[in-house]
Amino acid sequence: MIPVSCGEIADAVRGELVGVEPAAVVDGAVVIDSRAAEPGGLFVALPGERVDGHDFAGTATAAGVTASLTTRPIEGSPCIVVDDTQRALGDLARLVVGRLPELKVIALTGSSGKTSTKDLSAQVIRPYGETVSPEGSFNNEIGHPLTALQATATTKYLIAEMGTRHQGDLTYLTGITPPDIGLVLNVGTSHIGEFGSQDNIAIAKGELIEAVPADGIAILNADDHRVAAMRSRTPARVVTFGEAAEADVRAEGVKLDAEGRPAFALHLGDFSGDVQLQFIGEHYVSNALAAAAVGSAIGLTPEQITHGLNAATRVSAARMELTERADGVTIINDAFNANPDSTRAALKSLVAIGRSRGARTWAVLGEMLELGDTSADAHDAIGRLVVRLDVNRLVVVGEGAKPIHLGASLEGSWGNESAFVDTIPEALELLRSELRAGDVVLVKSSKGSKLRSLADALLADVRGEAQ
Repeated sequence: MIPVSCGEIADAVRGELVGVEPAAVVDGAVVIDSRAAEPGGLFVALPGERVDGHDFAGTATAAGVTASLTTRPIEGSPCIVVDDTQRALGDLARLVVGRLPELKVIALTGSSGKTSTKDLSAQVIRPYGETVSPEGSFNNEIGHPLTALQATATTKYLIAEMGTRHQGDLTYLTGITPPDIGLVLNVGTSHIGEFGSQDNIAIAKGELIEAVPADGIAILNADDHRVAAMRSRTPARVVTFGEAAEADVRAEGVKLDAEGRPAFALHLGDFSGDVQLQFIGEHYVSNALAAAAVGSAIGLTPEQITHGLNAATRVSAARMELTERADGVTIINDAFNANPDSTRAALKSLVAIGRSRGARTWAVLGEMLELGDTSADAHDAIGRLVVRLDVNRLVVVGEGAKPIHLGASLEGSWGNESAFVDTIPEALELLRSELRAGDVVLVKSSKGSKLRSLADALLADVRGEAQ
């Protein structure tokens, strides 16, 4: 973090200094884990369901932090005491960003693809200026300000991935890091249980576009009508991306190679260049086009953008992560998260890879969370899609995902093509007994269903780590 005095921090967060002088300077990392505390830094004590950060303020003090941000005085620890440490964390990030006038903030949101697009965008633009972007999907009211606080006087670009579960979330997050460039990827069904409808999701996602100033740039998906309609919600210049003929940044001639990796011709104005992505799944085309639009918005040449896309590699784990085991079984780990849109895309990629190899395909699916009243129908539809795509074997894990199995059965799966199991150990036992060389296995679920542990176990098997 840039150097800021405790007095300035207290003013910004409406806090009271206890045991620390106003002139004391914070110039180290801002952390919420006392184990990461370092000299000159700031420890933010957040209350949690199982642990209270205030219990670790002493550890942070011993590590040399200048102060801790707390809701009460802590004996033996210099503190800045506030009513709400989470809110104060955001206020501090806003102070720091406001002191970096040369920093260009690129904010992005969407129902799916946020983290992949963030990773792609960062790899495209990082060679042309110091860039800060979130680790993983650090995109909420805690992760977002922590990422912003990593910016320094030499940082040129801040990529701010922003998630939303309620109306007003993006208004709050963009208030912390006002965007110069705002990007909306799509409006799907993720968190529809919270919002009630896709139209309501669009209203929430559009808050980001409303935060882009008149001299900024709004980047919108021309292939998603709800996103394209957000043009009316901003005075900024609009740049569109997609496969639609009218898109400013466009893909043409999309093809998948034998590993399910898409290639296409990238069109930017009069420029056309070949792109071969190193990511699995046709849905990465839209992510890549969005990243290309970001590159164009900051002034990169089409050649620089094309080179960046071709060179980009996977950064975040458990997102269409393909590993070939020594025994010939291929595992596609996409168990970081799931919603109906991303699950459909993953299944299509599985089928494309299996078809190109002449391989038997397995879909191991867990529950898609936060779908509200649409949950049963959404899971049923996925089961029916598995059958229509002619996936060879389906393993459904957990009671919440059972409608996938029922949908597949009603659509016409027979015999043991579709199996339902209650637990991950049962699924693992079934797979270990029936997988054979050449099989391609997709593991996909919301992270709350913990199916990622099954993918890890399948990979551990080949390394001789299974118990």
